[in-house]
Amino acid sequence: MKKIIIVFSIIGILILSCKSSSSNEKSKTINITFESKSGSKVNGTATFSEKKGSVTLTANFTGLKPGEHAIHIHEKADCSAADATSTGGHWNPTFKKHGRWTDAEHHKGDIDNFYANADGNATVLFKTNEWCIDCGDETKNIIGKAVIVHEKADDYTTQPTGNAGARVACSAIIK
Repeated sequence: MKKIIIVFSIIGILILSCKSSSSNEKSKTINITFESKSGSKVNGTATFSEKKGSVTLTANFTGLKPGEHAIHIHEKADCSAADATSTGGHWNPTFKKHGRWTDAEHHKGDIDNFYANADGNATVLFKTNEWCIDCGDETKNIIGKAVIVHEKADDYTTQPTGNAGARVACSAIIK
């Protein structure tokens, strides 16, 4: 919403325009679709949405083995390899140790583990102000990265990957 202020003076008319800071701030959204990798049958979709300085990841998966799984953001938006190793390692622009998101030391790509139910279905919901969508800050910008789902849980201690096993699904984060 813009407010327009018209000021009349002896010299003429001066029009001032100022942008209000209303709650209608634009949000940014990216939708992605996962490919099965490493011989798995995992499929899924996800949405990244940014509003008021926070990014929310909402993802839904099918075809997982029941139990706990790791999910990470990796450094390259390249899912071309059959085992998804073309995505490189975990996204770690601040050069921290791998760990749980709530630990002082963690990669920007470290996301908490999630659970698949007995039917192999799962939903992930994650929110952070440490990411942005196409903001120009390379220590926060998730564009040009990939999301990987792993066959096992992250142990949060093994460096630099968390010993999470094969990469069973992959999607590039691109506009």
